[in-house]
Amino acid sequence: MPKITRFEDLGCWQEAASLATEIYEISKEGEFSKDFGFRDQLRRAAVSIASNIAEGKGNGK
Repeated sequence: MPKITRFEDLGCWQEAASLATEIYEISKEGEFSKDFGFRDQLRRAAVSIASNIAEGKGNGK
């Protein structure tokens, strides 16, 4: 297995980034767009997944 030096190369980070993008797209319309608090919390949670993976990789884990 090749050594991964960048967190962007991790499959789990790529999936998390894709999930965040999908959530942003889905939450632009419909009921999500009307409930700002819920929409923003959902978006922050989605971005947090990728951020935590990147932080863990930065800590050498």
